[in-house]
Amino acid sequence: MYKVMLVDDDYPAIEFLSEMIEWNELNIELQSTHENGANALAIELQSTHENGANALAYAQTDMPDILITDIGMPKMDGLELTKKMKQRKPDLQVAILSCHNEFTYAQKAIKLGVQDYILKETLDPEDLTELLMSIKENLENNQRKNLKRLKLENAVERSKHLAKEKFIKELIYQSPNAKKDWCYENNFSGFKLEKRDYIPVLCFIEDYNALKASYASEDTFQFAVQNVIEEVVHNSEYEDKHFVFEEYKSFMLIPYQPSLKIDNFGEAANLLRVLQKTLKDYLNIQMSFFQMSFLIGEQIAPEDLQFELTNLLASNTQRFYMEPSAIMRRKETHDHTKEDLFHYYDQAAMELRRLIFKKEIRNIPPYVTKWLEFIQENTFHPDVVREWILKLLLELKIKLKALQYFQTSFNLEILHKEIVYIETITALKNWFIDSLESAIILTTESLYSSKHKEILEACVYVSLNIEKKLYLDEVANHIFLNPSYFSRLFKKEMGKTFVEYVKFIKVERAKELLDQTTHSIGEICERLGYDNQSYFIKLFKKHEGLTPAEYRKIQNLPE
Repeated sequence: MYKVMLVDDDYPAIEFLSEMIEWNELNIELQSTHENGANALAIELQSTHENGANALAYAQTDMPDILITDIGMPKMDGLELTKKMKQRKPDLQVAILSCHNEFTYAQKAIKLGVQDYILKETLDPEDLTELLMSIKENLENNQRKNLKRLKLENAVERSKHLAKEKFIKELIYQSPNAKKDWCYENNFSGFKLEKRDYIPVLCFIEDYNALKASYASEDTFQFAVQNVIEEVVHNSEYEDKHFVFEEYKSFMLIPYQPSLKIDNFGEAANLLRVLQKTLKDYLNIQMSFFQMSFLIGEQIAPEDLQFELTNLLASNTQRFYMEPSAIMRRKETHDHTKEDLFHYYDQAAMELRRLIFKKEIRNIPPYVTKWLEFIQENTFHPDVVREWILKLLLELKIKLKALQYFQTSFNLEILHKEIVYIETITALKNWFIDSLESAIILTTESLYSSKHKEILEACVYVSLNIEKKLYLDEVANHIFLNPSYFSRLFKKEMGKTFVEYVKFIKVERAKELLDQTTHSIGEICERLGYDNQSYFIKLFKKHEGLTPAEYRKIQNLPE
């Protein structure tokens, strides 16, 4: 619906136009009426007003589609008003109502692109209605043309982006034995490079999963990022040198200037800082935590670009441990620790269970920070770190499900899909904290909505104290229930006696220790509170069909 603004210091004229024209039948909304061209804001009403308001000021916050204005008015005349409003909205449709029949006024109106110039003394409501219908049709035609033009421009722009994406992938994945001359249009993409050296830069968006969720679609998000980058490098030697590679990875090929007076890598870093600031300023409208980091490669000729681009992509460890929004030169090698991260898995898993079972949500960030700082200090391989954290989350899910807290918390497929996009340890830290805090919230809600939360509290107590000797009376006292009543209620709710449940949980814990530690069977037996190793071995075999030694041997067999 198009909005009309009436501006006239002659109230009877405004009243006449408001009442004599069937606005609803025209399907045009009467936006507001003003008596002079400069003093009109006060209220946004779709009605008439005796005392004028500031039409220009009103238009600053709510610009109309159609302006009908008198010329001679105090503070600002209609021609000046038209000129200023058209500066803000060039396609504004204007009709002048005037008592002046001098050609000079009409000439000025024509120069301003006014649609019609009507003398008040010959004003006929039917003529004005016809004019408004004509203006409305003109607006709709303009709208259709603009939409068509925008679609065409977007199609051309997207086609260009696709050609560049195809080019960079063709360059990277080409056979080393069949190198092409990328300075000519003899490749399938039709894109070409200049014959000069380049400094390739790998650009990657941190916390991509969280960021793309802020947009209606992934394509829209990627298109927004590309457009911001291309706006920065427009009309410079860097134009057309940005190439999308994957969802959150892209490359820039920065032309190298062969001059001793130019610090090429310093200039490249300056450009990247400008890009970071512009992206953050623009995209922060919707995403307060947008961050993009850059890894700068070595100067290289076009025919050898494949080598350096591949090296940048292979620098997983350096990228993983980069600080947020970092700009770094690529390192040739990155040593990993020889220590086994999974040697610490059992310790981390037990600490995590205590936090979750005790619902200590405030201690989740310190827990995650402690372990990820340890990981960073030792520079474990990123794939090992992701696997370690994924294992913690999935085993936590199994434990919670066994306690009947909730049926689903972490979805294996979703976790895998999310973690593969996590490029840096900082993004991984945020994701891990969010996942664990969500788990605590869900377990707390499930606990308090449970019909017999005392039984769940008993199960939690068993899990937290599984490496001690446990007695029914002790647990019953902990949850303030009579031991006999607790025994019957536990059997009814869990489908097994309390003693059977404790044995089952101890065997499950024994399996974890056999899998995740090098403790001897005697040490595991003692750790779980059993004085008699033979009894423990029989109990384990009764549950698993294997002795602890046989179980460990099978688990350690190569797949």
